[in-house]
Amino acid sequence: MTDLDAMIDDEQLVEWLTAQRWFASKTRDVAEVTVAEILTLREDPPFGIGLLEASFHAGTHELYQLVLGVERGRVALDALTSPPHAAVLADLLREQTVCESASGTIEFHWLPDAPPLPERTTVRPIGAEQSNSSVVLDDAFVLKAFRRLEPGENPELEMLRFLSAREFPNIATLTGWYEMHGDLLTATLGIAQEYVSDGRDGWELALDELGADPQRFLDRLHELGEVIGRMHAVLGSDLTDPDFAPEEPAGEGLSLLTATIDEEIERLFIRLPDDEPALEPIAGRGEEIRDRLQMMSHVGTGGRLIRHHGDLHLGQTLRTPDRWVVIDFEGEPARPLTERRRKRSPLRDVAGMLRSFAYAASASEVLRSNAVPADWEIRARETFLEGYFECMEMSLLPAGQRAIESLLGIFELEKAVYELRYELDNRPQWVSIPVAGIERLLEEPIG
Repeated sequence: MTDLDAMIDDEQLVEWLTAQRWFASKTRDVAEVTVAEILTLREDPPFGIGLLEASFHAGTHELYQLVLGVERGRVALDALTSPPHAAVLADLLREQTVCESASGTIEFHWLPDAPPLPERTTVRPIGAEQSNSSVVLDDAFVLKAFRRLEPGENPELEMLRFLSAREFPNIATLTGWYEMHGDLLTATLGIAQEYVSDGRDGWELALDELGADPQRFLDRLHELGEVIGRMHAVLGSDLTDPDFAPEEPAGEGLSLLTATIDEEIERLFIRLPDDEPALEPIAGRGEEIRDRLQMMSHVGTGGRLIRHHGDLHLGQTLRTPDRWVVIDFEGEPARPLTERRRKRSPLRDVAGMLRSFAYAASASEVLRSNAVPADWEIRARETFLEGYFECMEMSLLPAGQRAIESLLGIFELEKAVYELRYELDNRPQWVSIPVAGIERLLEEPIG
């Protein structure tokens, strides 16, 4: 038993873990939380990486990363929030340390062409994140520690390494990472990348710009469309790397997706309340929506499957004075890692961004009291798509505008159905946004 082991109070772990904002399973019934493993990285003062195992009454379990240190004679279970402890991780990255123990190894990597980390690194935590924890190093880099761990390489490391190696300019460039190779788990633990100090959250920018200068933001959305088009073109450009080479879609792939969406629509319409005015535009139209889905699936075939962002919306972008930056390449955190690494049509990313425009228009009115032009969402869609198609490698998409629009419509319907279910459960005042999206898809001609 290490010093860190001996200092942890096992009886408090359930209460502590379930209270953390990055704990992924707050709605599940936790049976037990135990320390599965501790790898000591420094002896004096004690500092290390711990793995917590959360066991659920359903019989499954999850692993979480802890950065462990000692403060005033007591163990700090979340030492990453303490600048002196986080600075130790920076030292290990700079020194490219390999820490070995009886049960495994943790390796720290710093890319040879990355700017150097100074020996006395200043550290400060940054805003609350839902699934991970990050600190800024020396106002030049961001160190992100992944909290929920799964076997395998994290998609964010893969994607950033691929795009950085090809000098794609619209990302926060990868500079380093640390990973574990052990009996219990082999996984990416964290990454370091460029800190975009002058970047503004794309979602917040949209809400403000829609009140100040909607046309200026439309111009920026054209540029964003160009960026996403170029990003997808780069992601589909390497025919030799099996993890990134474009693939032909399996014959049953679209059928399975369509069947899944169809089931979601059926389940959703069974539970729709009859007395909700916001639902009136789609009330009683469940079969019509399902028929529309089948019609789109017969047209929207073809294209290639590539690695993609996986959770793209305005909140996954930063705007600097001279460029857009795409961030957070992990994919949807709730999905298993193997699914987040799966190749899909790039139009799935596009659908996520288009749905984000619908939310931005409504949120700007509700949260900022802005008078958003009635046609802004339509113009935003058109402007973004124009920029996207100008820069996208079109051979990666279905052949012909009719097929592209149909496949994009399928992905938008998938998003809108999910949104409607979520809003009914959590924010009924926002139900009208996905309803309008579903209604628009019903009214649009196919082909």
